[in-house]
Amino acid sequence: MGAVVKEPRLVVRKFLARPQHEGVGAIVRRSIGRFELKYFDPFLALDEFSISAPGGFPDHPHRGFETVTYMLQGAVTHEDFEGHKGTIGAGDLQWMTAGRGIVHSEMPAGPGTQKGLQLWINLCSKYKMIEPRYQEIASKDIAEAAKEGVKVRVIAGEALGIRSPVHTATPTMYLDFTLKPGAHLEHPIPIAWNAFVYVLEGEGIFGNSKSVAVGPHHLALLSSGGDGVEVWNRGLKPLRFVLVGGQPLGEPVMQYGPFVMNTQEEIDQTIEDFEGCTNGFEKARHWRSEATLALEY
Repeated sequence: MGAVVKEPRLVVRKFLARPQHEGVGAIVRRSIGRFELKYFDPFLALDEFSISAPGGFPDHPHRGFETVTYMLQGAVTHEDFEGHKGTIGAGDLQWMTAGRGIVHSEMPAGPGTQKGLQLWINLCSKYKMIEPRYQEIASKDIAEAAKEGVKVRVIAGEALGIRSPVHTATPTMYLDFTLKPGAHLEHPIPIAWNAFVYVLEGEGIFGNSKSVAVGPHHLALLSSGGDGVEVWNRGLKPLRFVLVGGQPLGEPVMQYGPFVMNTQEEIDQTIEDFEGCTNGFEKARHWRSEATLALEY
């Protein structure tokens, strides 16, 4: 069902995203941004995270890219040094363009385990120092469609005739698909884009009907050059996965933790800006999030 794909992309590489510790007591399954796959242009990182109070991601900076937080279970509170704050609940989306600089915290909003995905998308050199901004969509407002055993939530881009209102500085698609047992999907991908699949639940066959099934917590990189992806759910349980694609930037990448620029000189300047609370980080000098202050006392 869906669009006809003439040249389906194949899975050229897949691996299990194993749990690791990040932040304060947080567990993340990192698939992009680890030693096996440092960068998949334009994607810098993909984390499937689990946090429980009092753990989380207390005050930390970003510059030069976007973070996309998509909650799967529970909720996190978000707060930054510009006074922007709120709660990202189950099914909600926050698309944050850090641009020239943000310092913020992301902490559990309640008891139990909070789970979600966070994707880091690089910005091209001309956008790295733009003013920070947010695009936030509540779960009830995310575009959804269903047809022939396939349901999709359109985080960015278009699928099954519906489109997300999110503006992507770096052209990106981000689709949350669920296929019932026996369902089949064909979905187009711009030929010049890089694309991958990350499986959340169930097992799916991607690219070729004779391929080996890909299971939960696995990232599958799709080959370049094809015009789309073909997917089968031959299991007995629903298959849920995200399909993410983006236009490569083709620019040099210099990363130092939460700072991503094009040259070492720009990284050095960013560190100087952050430590000196200048050039976009002025408000970091006297700011601490409420969540971080609560941890300290």
